[in-house]
Amino acid sequence: MTHPLETALQRDGVLVLDGALATELERRGADLSGGLWSARLLRERPELIAEVHRDYLDAGADVIITSSYQASVAGFVDAGASRDEAAQLIRRSVSLAVDVRDDWVRSHSNRRPLVATSVGPYGAVLADGSEYRGHYGLGHDELVAFHRNRLAVLLDAGVEVLACETIPSLTEARAIIEAMADWPQVTAWVSFSARNGEQVSDGTPAAECAAWLDNHEQVVAVGVNCTAVRHIAPLIGQLSSATDKPIVVYPNSGESWDAEQQRWRGSPSGTGFATLATQWRAAGARMIGGCCRTRPQDVADIARVLHPPTPSLEASHSR
Repeated sequence: MTHPLETALQRDGVLVLDGALATELERRGADLSGGLWSARLLRERPELIAEVHRDYLDAGADVIITSSYQASVAGFVDAGASRDEAAQLIRRSVSLAVDVRDDWVRSHSNRRPLVATSVGPYGAVLADGSEYRGHYGLGHDELVAFHRNRLAVLLDAGVEVLACETIPSLTEARAIIEAMADWPQVTAWVSFSARNGEQVSDGTPAAECAAWLDNHEQVVAVGVNCTAVRHIAPLIGQLSSATDKPIVVYPNSGESWDAEQQRWRGSPSGTGFATLATQWRAAGARMIGGCCRTRPQDVADIARVLHPPTPSLEASHSR
């Protein structure tokens, strides 16, 4: 059975992902303080999330990712919601993105972008930066239960593909895949956060992660995100050495998150995303976008080089 992401890759060869959601919302004046981060706006300002989704589609994204990365029933309950309302808000992250996409398609009938449902790591719910370490003090069964419960809510909204992203360890990836087994029709990409050009955040070799995921049919792509730009090219090499699955990469702008100080440090990469995307595509990546601190213009730059406009017949005759 061919699934939507596989169909899109077969058709287009390479896909453009969207860019940052939370940091783009902050640029537009949103208050993301508290443990819910961008998921907070599902309750307070869903129209702003919709605006960002739409801007990424206008920029050329083939895939937009939902605002469910940090959404959990426990997180919303801690913020004062009932359990029923919490589940409704989590499902809203999917329906909101789908509605924006469907509305966009009505005006742009030449293509139909995908909606990927974000599944963040357990550390994202803790909101303490532990998604960049991967050591939670939880056992395997506890991690499986956490992800199974959240998947049950998300999948009730209907999904085209899961984006299991910023996963810091092979341990958590295994737990997610075990939880997904309850829904064998669902497919996902699994994308790790990485500490360098060879290891994911907890120190496990990236190639080892890719080799393990290569054996699981529900995983349709493997990659890295929320990682420094300078590590992406070597990581593509590490991943592609261990799997034939498509490689997905969407790094940060070049800055890094200081969880203790709750601030971004460093400067954006001095190399533009058009150049970087060209390099990563040549290295073997087939899904390319941006993560924290990237913007619609970065996605437009990626789209311009990965999907260059076809010269019109009229333009060719004028030469």
